[in-house]
Amino acid sequence: MKQMSMAMSVRRCTLALAATLAVNLAMPAWAQEPTAEHLASARAAIDAIGATDRFDNILPAAAQQLKTTLIQTAPNLQEIISVTVDETAIEMAGRRGDLEREAAIIYAKNFTADELDAIQTFYNSDAGKKLLQTGPVVTRQLLQAAEIWANGVNRDLSVETDKLLRARIGTTPAESQQVEPEAKPAE
Repeated sequence: MKQMSMAMSVRRCTLALAATLAVNLAMPAWAQEPTAEHLASARAAIDAIGATDRFDNILPAAAQQLKTTLIQTAPNLQEIISVTVDETAIEMAGRRGDLEREAAIIYAKNFTADELDAIQTFYNSDAGKKLLQTGPVVTRQLLQAAEIWANGVNRDLSVETDKLLRARIGTTPAESQQVEPEAKPAE
């Protein structure tokens, strides 16, 4: 009995070791902790595409919201509240680097250094800069075109299906569900 229990323990350890080894071997190298060079490539790509630019207003907006809330509570302290919130926000501005580091790690874990270098090269090119500048406009235009196209497809699908159903069964499903009014009995 003791031998069987020991054999099962060895088997479990062997299976756990094999599973761990399989996961580690299957995991791409770039999914592990990135090197300093890899992070540098990630930061260059992030800068080129402006990946974190949209977060620039978080601290100023939070400071403004806090000022508004505190001043509503104590309007007579408006000046000291404004100065204090501004000072505190300026002290916290250095924390923006934390987001940059996190962004670099995220990009480095999802792209190889070569891919990040290619991204950075493209987005620093004239075509890449133009894509960043006009991309949102192009996307809006594409969404409008897709909506018009979808409306046309929906309309044409309905019309063509209606024609085929009339040809095949002499009516449409909506018409076949309509109940004809019963004839009134003669008075």
